[in-house]
Amino acid sequence: MADMETPLIEAAKRYLKEKYGEDTVSMTVTGNGVQDGNGVLAVDCTVRYAGSTSDWSKKFSFAGGRITSMSARMR
Repeated sequence: MADMETPLIEAAKRYLKEKYGEDTVSMTVTGNGVQDGNGVLAVDCTVRYAGSTSDWSKKFSFAGGRITSMSARMR
């Protein structure tokens, strides 16, 4: 399962960097409902932005193998 999650995690890290300028310090999968490129990947992560770090729970929605949206809640 972890090998199947690796591309999803890498996509999530890229999304955070490209869309929000966040550097991922750590990311742990808490739920993986992505099948055939569609579904939701839930993670707990620590990100760095502008020199500060913060802890988040985030959910990435995938469609056709791409992230279409994300929701986040500070931990």
